[in-house]
Amino acid sequence: MTADATRTGTEPGTASTDDPPTEDVVERDASSSTAEPTSAAFWAWTALGLLIVVGLAALTRYLEQNVPAWAEGTAVEDIGAAVEYPVYAILLGLLGNVAVTVLGWRNRIAAAFRTEFFIKTGLVLLGASINLAVIASAAGPAIAQAILLISGVFLFTWWLAGRFGLDDKLRALLASAVSICGVSAAIAAAGAVRARREQLAYTASLVIVFALPSIFVLPWLADVFGLSDAVAGAWIGGNIDTTAAVTAAGALAGEEALQIASIVKVTQNALMGVVAVALTAYFTLRVERRPGAARLGLGELWTRFPKFVLGFIAASVIATWYLDAAGADGKATIAIVNDLRVWFLILAFVSIGLEVRVASLREAGWRPVAVFASATVFNLALALGLASLLFHNFSA
Repeated sequence: MTADATRTGTEPGTASTDDPPTEDVVERDASSSTAEPTSAAFWAWTALGLLIVVGLAALTRYLEQNVPAWAEGTAVEDIGAAVEYPVYAILLGLLGNVAVTVLGWRNRIAAAFRTEFFIKTGLVLLGASINLAVIASAAGPAIAQAILLISGVFLFTWWLAGRFGLDDKLRALLASAVSICGVSAAIAAAGAVRARREQLAYTASLVIVFALPSIFVLPWLADVFGLSDAVAGAWIGGNIDTTAAVTAAGALAGEEALQIASIVKVTQNALMGVVAVALTAYFTLRVERRPGAARLGLGELWTRFPKFVLGFIAASVIATWYLDAAGADGKATIAIVNDLRVWFLILAFVSIGLEVRVASLREAGWRPVAVFASATVFNLALALGLASLLFHNFSA
């Protein structure tokens, strides 16, 4: 990676080292509320905001659980079954954003949009679904593929986004999302580089738009190419950017393909923390370091490091130990943790939708879309080559 430290373009979305510090994706503007934080009015508006966030989250869960049944037997049955909760959550959040803006409530209830807390708690709980023992025992080729694929796709996306003149923080989000695990990776990267919430919303939207058709296109292409179940599964798991979409596509490709796809995707998910550490170090030591400034030490790295990554790793270790100790009985407990994780991520996506400002999204223009699409094609080609090489003789 090379930092575009000399770029001084002032176009929206271009990088400039002279820009003032951007709004952290989890940073809250204290002036956004019209009431003092200690006043009764402030807490009343915040309580109303929380009711709105939780209500939209409950509606999201209701749609997620019932739309597949409503669509069953219709022309949109496959789509209804494939649409995931991030789609409903972000859309409902955006609709809520319009409503509260029209009503003049948006700034007054902004303190209730606890995006940081929801995101970080959800990602810590996500670690419980990453069983390190399964990866270590069953997925040697998946580990090799994940390392090579993430490195190759991340570097390609970072380079291409630089050629398109995108801001370094948006480059980091796009590269992390397309190379690792979609929205979750973008969230982790946003915390590491202190990206704006609009950049995160833009990236999350791109992930969803590209993931949905992949559910149907990749199994069909695997059949057209005559891929074995193992190679098809590794290809699907290495490409589609959300775990639920990987599961849906793997199921269409077959049982063995589903198993391999899941292992490959979980392996990539497990590397999310490594990428967050690398991004923290890179942005602290290179991208945001001013000429002539003293060299930053480990203390600054620790300050910038997204601490929830440690919780993510700890949850994975604890879940792995617990499943080994409890056996089949432990799966019910992990299922409860996973369900709780979904709730927190839904609350996060709803909050993102409520917080986003459309003007900031328009500023980014078409260039991030072109970068994400090109990186997706590169990912398809590289993942197919690696899957064919590493899994051609694989047997479950």
